[in-house]
Amino acid sequence: MTAEKKFKVCLVSISLAKGGLERSCAMLTEMLQMQGHEVHLAILNDEIDYSFSGKLFNLGKYKSSNDSLLKRLLRFRKLRSYLKTENFDVIIDHRPKNNYRRELFYARYIYRGFKRIYVVHSTNKPEYLTEQPSKFAEIYRENVLNVAVSKYIETEILKKEEIENSVTIHNAFNPNWDAKNGLLPEMLQNKKYILSYGRLDDTIKDFSFLIEAFSQSKVWENNTDLVILGNGKDKEMLQNLANTKDCAKHILFLPFTNTPFKIIQNAHCVCLTSKYEGFPMVLVESLSLGTPVVSLDIVSGPSEIIEDGKNGLLVRERSLPLFAEALQKICADKAFYENLKAQTKSSVTRFSMQNISEIWNQKLQHAIR
Repeated sequence: MTAEKKFKVCLVSISLAKGGLERSCAMLTEMLQMQGHEVHLAILNDEIDYSFSGKLFNLGKYKSSNDSLLKRLLRFRKLRSYLKTENFDVIIDHRPKNNYRRELFYARYIYRGFKRIYVVHSTNKPEYLTEQPSKFAEIYRENVLNVAVSKYIETEILKKEEIENSVTIHNAFNPNWDAKNGLLPEMLQNKKYILSYGRLDDTIKDFSFLIEAFSQSKVWENNTDLVILGNGKDKEMLQNLANTKDCAKHILFLPFTNTPFKIIQNAHCVCLTSKYEGFPMVLVESLSLGTPVVSLDIVSGPSEIIEDGKNGLLVRERSLPLFAEALQKICADKAFYENLKAQTKSSVTRFSMQNISEIWNQKLQHAIR
């Protein structure tokens, strides 16, 4: 039996803050280190909310308020120099790739001579295949591997562009989260609440839809609150929308925290109403902590996580009445709810760090020669 190789790996990310993509990148550093690989992490912005493993190269430290083109090019040189000096076996790039010329620069200059793996986190095609998907697909085909975080992304995004060197590796959750520190805010103690959390960008997450559905559901008449957890550009707009509703006093906004575990764990359920995702960690995290979920059946992710009526509810259409009805059911039917809750944790064991780290290790062994 051939001994497993241990690789020197560099992960590249915009930052380690704010969203599920960044959290999954941080967790991958831990998973690869668990498998015995030497892990480095290069980030472009000096933003760190999540714990990680390995050696950090923080290019964001070199940014200044008057960030000129020349200064950006000098930072790119630093990154190129760092990669060459460390002589990595492979680079695993998590960045969104929405500009063809910039990505050509990365592929032909910064990453020149290195084996590459690109990780695709979203079904929004221009976000990871640039404005010229057919041309950029040629660069993907040069990689030793491309990783989709959902089966839908692999089959409907990458392979439809004839990027055949693609596999699905789902994002992972940490089984130790429920033991981590994190306080339940006083305002939520002894409250029944529905939770939704993430970056407050309504063009993607559509918290407006959730506020409207919550209002229509009338579950607030029985003292069930809606908690929206996170920061982002649309926070004020969402607060203003909430204030127009009869249930305004039952809609609470809480700021982002990097230890949301108690808030998730104590929620009655967690909701997802995004317009698109890749593999929504909100759902996996919630189920892993024993909290049932209610989600729109958007094209990528939820149907790979939720068994409708077993660990949560999958709402097949973006319909306010249907989503309101799902909220009513999960809040009012106690026997149904307890049955959902009993099956939450076991339904996501396949997404544990241990399982996903082993898949990553297997793929690395085959991809890097």
